Amino acid sequence: MKTQKFTLEIDEDDEITLGLVRLVKEVPDYELFYHLNILNPFKFTRIADLIYRGKHYDYYFPRFQSFHLDTQICIHFIANQSSQSIQKSLPVELFNTEGDTKYLLDHFPDVNYLITTSEPFDDFSLILLPENLLFQIQHFQLSPNEELYQLIQYYE
Repeated sequence: MKTQKFTLEIDEDDEITLGLVRLVKEVPDYELFYHLNILNPFKFTRIADLIYRGKHYDYYFPRFQSFHLDTQICIHFIANQSSQSIQKSLPVELFNTEGDTKYLLDHFPDVNYLITTSEPFDDFSLILLPENLLFQIQHFQLSPNEELYQLIQYYE
């Protein structure tokens, strides 16, 4: 009897392309989205926060959503830095890694927002950017084996 060998292969097609948004200067959410809504035919609105549940804290990340009618694409802006956290328990470990602030992309604390779209091909050029507030959007591939990938899939 022959034994069959199975391997788990992850396609590159399963990756999510995120847009990384960096602000030129610190501005509140409402001011940034006011300028984005003026420039674009579609309008961003605030929706329920993305919640990351840690061991000792629950972190809340503001989300904004819009729908591009011509292409039928839903666009999400998610803050990279938590706006608030709720402490669930006191840490008793000596080297606790959780604090009261969390970043979705820990290695990119300079990124202010992540952009996701409802389509696998992410064309962020649909979004007209206010030149004096935002740098150009950087593309970033998120692999399926990362925790953030699962969190984004859950909120879509």
